[in-house]
Amino acid sequence: MAMAVGGMGAGDLAWWLGLVLGAAPLLCLAVWHSADACMSMSTLVYSLHWNYIGQVTFANICKMFISMEPSPLTCQIDQWFGGLVAGLRAFPLDFPGTAFHGARKCRRKLNAVFRQELEARKKVDKECDDLMSGLMHMEDEQGRKLSDEEVVDNIVSLVVAGYESTASAIMWATYHLAKSPAALAKLREENVALSESKAGSPLMITHDDLPKMKYTAKVVEETIRMANIAPMLHRVANKDVEYGGYMIPAGWSVLVWVRSLHTDPSFYQDPLTFKPDRWDEPAKPGTYQVFGGGYRICAGNMLARLQLTIMLHHLSIGYEWELLNPNAEIGYLPHPRPMDGATMAFRKLKTSA
Repeated sequence: MAMAVGGMGAGDLAWWLGLVLGAAPLLCLAVWHSADACMSMSTLVYSLHWNYIGQVTFANICKMFISMEPSPLTCQIDQWFGGLVAGLRAFPLDFPGTAFHGARKCRRKLNAVFRQELEARKKVDKECDDLMSGLMHMEDEQGRKLSDEEVVDNIVSLVVAGYESTASAIMWATYHLAKSPAALAKLREENVALSESKAGSPLMITHDDLPKMKYTAKVVEETIRMANIAPMLHRVANKDVEYGGYMIPAGWSVLVWVRSLHTDPSFYQDPLTFKPDRWDEPAKPGTYQVFGGGYRICAGNMLARLQLTIMLHHLSIGYEWELLNPNAEIGYLPHPRPMDGATMAFRKLKTSA
C-alpha cells in the first residue's frame, strides 16, 4: 500500500527517515567535539563503552522520533527497549522469570507510553517535526490514515531496528579497526584525502562523495559480515521441503543460521580475519545474507551502510583509538558484543583541526 505524508510520496518519506537516522552518528560525534573547547586536542582521552554508544544513539532517536528530551522517562523507555530486545530471540515461554515474559511486559509498557503521547497530541492538535507526526498524517491513495495501533507499532519497530543495530555496528567497526592497524591506516588515508579535497566544508560529506570512498565501503561490508548483528532469520516452510536428506514439513518454522554462512571457509577465505580487501570481488550469490534477501530484505540496508560510512569518515579523520581489553570474551545473545562492552580509549589526532 503506497503511502503519502503531507503530500510526500514514499520515496520522500524514505529520504526523510534516512536523514533523521543518519544524523545520529554525527550527533554522537558532536558530544565529543563539544567537550574539546578548553582541552588539548593531542592529550584528551575518551573512554568509550558500548553502553555509551547506545545511550547517545537512543537519546537522539527519542528527539527525532517523538520529540522527547532526555529525562527519567526516556531512561525508563531505554530500559524497556533493552528488555524487549533481550527477549526477541528467547525461547517463547511466557511465565514470570523468563526473558520472553519480560520482553512482553516491556512491549506493553512501551505501547502504553507511545499511545499516551499520541493521544495527547490529538487532543490539543499538537504538531511536531518528528516521525510520530509523520506517521499520524500518513495516507494511502484512498486517503486512509494509519490507525493509532499501527502508528505505535511502527514507532516501536523502527526504534528497535535503528537503535540497537546501529550502535552495535558502530561498535564492531571500531573494534575490528582497533585490531587491524593496516586497515585503519588505509581507511584514514582515503578519508583524509577526501576531506582535504573539499574546500569550504571539509567535515561534511555528500552523496556525491560516496563513490569515491571505495575502501570505506569495503570496511563497511567486512564489518557487517563479521558482526552478524542479526545472526539468524526466522522463516516458515510454505510446502514440504527436502534438504540434506531431511524432510521439512509445510508449516514448520525454520531457523536460518546466517552466522555460519558468513564464517564458512568454503565461501570466505580465512573467514574469522578482518580483511576489507576481500570485497574487491563480490560474494558468491546466496552467501551474503546480512540483510536477508528477496522481497523480505531489510528495508534499511542502505541506510545502515550510510550510517557506518558517515561515522567511519569522521572517526578516521579526527581520532585514534585502542581497545582497553582486546582479549575480552565475546557474548552472543541477544546481540554479539565483547563481554566488557568493548571499552576503548579515544584521542584526538594531533594533526586534526
